[in-house]
Amino acid sequence: MVNGESFMMVLVLLCTCAFAFLNGFRDAPNSIAVAVRNRALTPTYAVLVAAFFTFVGTMLSTSFGVYLISAVELNVPTGVPGMALLLSALLSAGAWGLLCWWRGLPISSTHALVSALAGASGAAALLGDDGVHDAWRMLAGGVLLPLVFTPILAFIVSYVLVIPVTWLVRHSTASDVNGVSRAGQAVAACAVALGNGLQDGQRTGAMLTLALVTAGAAQPGAIMLGPQLLGATCLAAGVLFGGWRIAHTIAYRLVTLDPMRGMVAQSVSAAMLFLGAMLIHLPISTTQAVTSSIVGAGCNQRFESVTWNQVKRVLRHWVATPLVCAAVGGILCLAVHPLIS
Repeated sequence: MVNGESFMMVLVLLCTCAFAFLNGFRDAPNSIAVAVRNRALTPTYAVLVAAFFTFVGTMLSTSFGVYLISAVELNVPTGVPGMALLLSALLSAGAWGLLCWWRGLPISSTHALVSALAGASGAAALLGDDGVHDAWRMLAGGVLLPLVFTPILAFIVSYVLVIPVTWLVRHSTASDVNGVSRAGQAVAACAVALGNGLQDGQRTGAMLTLALVTAGAAQPGAIMLGPQLLGATCLAAGVLFGGWRIAHTIAYRLVTLDPMRGMVAQSVSAAMLFLGAMLIHLPISTTQAVTSSIVGAGCNQRFESVTWNQVKRVLRHWVATPLVCAAVGGILCLAVHPLIS
């Protein structure tokens, strides 16, 4: 391996680790924001358990086959062109994630990365190079389908599930309901963190493995233990630092929830993440599952508790994510091409 290829490989691996850290940093509020708001968990303990279960979920994730990115690892062009493609995708998805974090907006890191990969692949094809084969099919199955499926299902299930839960506790006192709900919400928060590791953690390890395969430093095949462990560590480290800007949006700006509805919302989110990872093998966005579940449960109250202007603002950014990241990924790939030619 020549020095240029070695440099590119190290750069791509560093950017992948940084993206994994940012992913955990941004996704930490998904599992703990409402639990902290409802005093089911203290902030310090919430972050610690979220990081632990995210790490565990990441290490377990390869057992369930959520192969959104590693499924195309044999089709990424090898050598410097392939690493330039990966670098363009990582930089564009990371920049969009940072901008949305600064604005307190929960968006899907997976959608950003896959869209950026598709955009960079399209740019590479325009230049006459090989791109990621089946990139547009990956965009449809990994971004567009979950973008429609996840929010609608999470919203409807959470809204409907509030009805039987409310009926079951109709004879209980408010203090009893809140106490049990807070305990249930604490468990559900841990389950969401585990589900987040199962979903996003697998793709982090896949990207690290993909970078090594593209650089010729590893043979194509299953995700290796080393990259998976490194990805799990970076993801969990990001959770430990926690992006509280997004937590404030999820817990305070979107909807006002009592502990019972918070428990319902997070239980639905965790169930969707587990089903997506273990049964239907569909990449589910933790951000979209949690946010939509919270809004759905919050809608089913006697008083208006949802701030719809904020919800619409979040939805606009969900729709904008694939468009912006694909465009920026393509532009970066075009800009990098003269430097590697």
